[in-house]
Amino acid sequence: MKKIVLAVCCCATLLGGCDSPSEAEPAHYKEEIFAMDTYMTLSAYGEKSEMAVKAAGKEVQRLDELLSVSGEKGDVYQLNQRGQRQVEPDTLAVISKAAEVSKETEGLFDCTIAPVMKIWGFRDGNFRVPSAEELAEQLEKVDGSKIRIEGNTITLLDGVTIDLGAIAKGYTSQRIMEIYGETGVSSGIVSLGGNVQTLGTKPDGSLWRIALEDPRNPEGYFGVLEVADKAVITSGGYQRNFTENGKLYHHIIDPRTGYPAENGFLSVTIVSEDGTLADALSTVLFIMGPEKAETFWQEHKGLFDAVMMTDEGKILVTEGLRDIYTPQTKDPIAIWKG
Repeated sequence: MKKIVLAVCCCATLLGGCDSPSEAEPAHYKEEIFAMDTYMTLSAYGEKSEMAVKAAGKEVQRLDELLSVSGEKGDVYQLNQRGQRQVEPDTLAVISKAAEVSKETEGLFDCTIAPVMKIWGFRDGNFRVPSAEELAEQLEKVDGSKIRIEGNTITLLDGVTIDLGAIAKGYTSQRIMEIYGETGVSSGIVSLGGNVQTLGTKPDGSLWRIALEDPRNPEGYFGVLEVADKAVITSGGYQRNFTENGKLYHHIIDPRTGYPAENGFLSVTIVSEDGTLADALSTVLFIMGPEKAETFWQEHKGLFDAVMMTDEGKILVTEGLRDIYTPQTKDPIAIWKG
């Protein structure tokens, strides 16, 4: 018996928004679109808000085609088909960041995980538990060291293929912030399937309030963050999963085993100025589990902070978020100190 959950990743939600600004507030423009297999909301404030949002919407659609494994005219699809390609600057930037994070995490972030994702059905929705033999065969095709970057030419060696799904939305939200800034917008927010990134503060000068979904209760929140100029990006096994023979299997695959990661976390939220990095690290820390994640944060705490929920319902908060995180449940909290 198989039960399937395909949640749109609404793991971070804007609270106390400004969708109906008062007379004292600047003009507001918002669009909702569907891209990258998720619903997205783009909002901006100010005289040029409409221009900024429309430009950002076009950029999202362009990046969706460029970075998708199924966009036949895009770089990723063509690269996977041919094994080598001169790619666009955006593709180069994303793959370069993926390679950088892979190196820093000793391969725990691996964008060549594509064949394993495929046999689990997380690419096309035909979910099933593959055999150990199938996994072993596909894991031989997972090796981030077989990506060669020379100028703007990407070469995939020995038949490896890439899937940028764990980093592309973070890069996209970062690009939207750049477009807002270039257009003259100083206050805006985007939610790409629940991955949130903010520009400046709210029009009234207050911080954006971002609620973190409780993985045990999709209708509830376990905490709220107040941020400005930050990306808030969450990974959790509750976002996309299926149940077979009474066991739940989620989409965050450990590249060392080929199986969904089961290392002690229910959700990991990364807070960083860099949306691309935040997207990648939310996956990485989830795979690491609490002990290794804390060590990694200690070594890189200048780049990001995090809020994490363990399997036991304990909330772990890095000290940089101590004053901007407000719990919404009675779960025990531990602060990671540098």
